[in-house]
Amino acid sequence: MSTQDHEERTIRCLVAKVGLDGHDRGAHVIARAFRDAGFEVIYSGLHKSPDEIVQAAVQEDVDVLGISILSGAHNTLVPKIVAGLEEYDAFEDTLIIVGGIVPEDDRPGLREAGVDAIFGPGASMAETIDFIRENVPER
Repeated sequence: MSTQDHEERTIRCLVAKVGLDGHDRGAHVIARAFRDAGFEVIYSGLHKSPDEIVQAAVQEDVDVLGISILSGAHNTLVPKIVAGLEEYDAFEDTLIIVGGIVPEDDRPGLREAGVDAIFGPGASMAETIDFIRENVPER
């Protein structure tokens, strides 16, 4: 098959709401922006456990896991998700981004835990989409 015959693969994203955080407007906005950018988007729904998010990411074979969190529990919940992806050997193949309210002091720890990028209030949709396109793992 020549390169011309091979269509570019569609980027698959899971937009996930973890824990007790019930504020999902931002997750819906980003999911819509991702769809408009041509990504295939799966939305987890509200109040998912870290394990439910890991299961969905693995079963849906996503390229990108976008975790939306506003509850302040990011230091507890996000590392559990990363550890779950590692257990299923899905960590290396998944770009992990976090969106929401994450204080600057907490960001280095999340990056050390395996988060590829954190987008807070004021981050543009274009910036987020460009980051994904430039950093999505090759398969």
